[in-house]
Amino acid sequence: MAKSFVDSKLRAGKVTVFEKVSCPFCVRAKTIINKYKIRGECLEFINIADMDNMSSVQDYLCQLSGERTVPRIFIEKECIGGCSDLVPLDSSGELEKRLKSIGALE
Repeated sequence: MAKSFVDSKLRAGKVTVFEKVSCPFCVRAKTIINKYKIRGECLEFINIADMDNMSSVQDYLCQLSGERTVPRIFIEKECIGGCSDLVPLDSSGELEKRLKSIGALE
């Protein structure tokens, strides 16, 4: 069930962030992502903290990305990692390039 849930959220032209709203790394990643004008339908934050199958979701995210921690940030179906991976992408301009390349920016 976790696999089908996660897979259903990952699609072309979309940024998907699996998070726990109380996690400081998730808050930082969300702040970075929200500074870009990403079209609403192209961005989804999914709080897994209150999900009954949270552990299974994290297990499947680990299969996809090699990490069980959150945030897990996907651009289309590719996991770009967590907050520590997002920061250099943002500061180098690579994040904006990727967002433009998938047509996610307004």
